[in-house]
Amino acid sequence: MKVRVQSVNFNADTSLIEFVEKKINSLEKYYDKIVDSEVFLKVQKTRDKENKFVDVKLNIPGNDLVIKKQCKTFEEGVMLATDSLKRQLTKKKEKIRAK
Repeated sequence: MKVRVQSVNFNADTSLIEFVEKKINSLEKYYDKIVDSEVFLKVQKTRDKENKFVDVKLNIPGNDLVIKKQCKTFEEGVMLATDSLKRQLTKKKEKIRAK
């Protein structure tokens, strides 16, 4: 699956990009019809400690799944987003099987 990672307001290092790609690619175990995905990593210049935003968009036939998370670190945000997507993909697969 193709994973596009875009960083907004900062330059992401290669280890962060590799981490994101690895986590997003692991979603293929739960639903094998994923076309591609887009991940946006954003830093808001606020005084809050939780100023990192992770937006994940999975393109799948029929509709897209979009998850937005706000955390202290990008790694934490990506982990929470992939956990949420795993649940959604599992539900979608169960619905298809029930038909």
